[in-house]
Amino acid sequence: LKSGIDILVGTPGRIKDHIQNSKLELSSVKHVVLDEVDHMLDMGFAEQVEEILGSSYKKGSENNPQTLLFSATCPRWVYDVAKKYMKDGYEQIDLIGKKTQRTAMTVEHLAIQCRSSQRAGVLGDIIQVYSGSRGRTIVFCETKKEANELAMNASLKQDAQSLHGDIPQKQREITLKGFRNGVFEVLIATNVAARGLDIPEVDLVVQCSPPK
Repeated sequence: LKSGIDILVGTPGRIKDHIQNSKLELSSVKHVVLDEVDHMLDMGFAEQVEEILGSSYKKGSENNPQTLLFSATCPRWVYDVAKKYMKDGYEQIDLIGKKTQRTAMTVEHLAIQCRSSQRAGVLGDIIQVYSGSRGRTIVFCETKKEANELAMNASLKQDAQSLHGDIPQKQREITLKGFRNGVFEVLIATNVAARGLDIPEVDLVVQCSPPK
């Protein structure tokens, strides 16, 4: 940062830290990209984003940065909030169009009812039937505690590891690399693994409860 850069990619919290510590100055930024804009402009991040962009945007100025917003989902409220950062003649590009189905037609969906006390045993059986001994499975849990407990449960016959927010980034990368390379077959994760990961050849995805 000290010697100057062309492109900065960062999370709102870390960028804000650098601005507050006088390590980053954004007044001459030419382009602003918000990725996953539905999350960036949601209640949790909106104030941080506003604060970060405050030094780059001047009301009514012709010299404001070019603004690009990317998102897989764009509820109406996203457009309303986005107008703050967009010029009046902004263009909307829709790459989805009428293809609004949420899931691939080639994927089979099953709902299985069981008591929470039986879940680990049922999960072990499901993985064995639908993923086999060497297939890859991702299991999503609500909480970190749940992910850890399931990963260590003896009912799972395959090797399993957990992935959640309490695990340091370096270890997360090692875990994901191991899963991709087939070192272990079952990844048990919280929603930290729900967006932005490219893991090919997954045979089975399990939601331990209906996602919120």
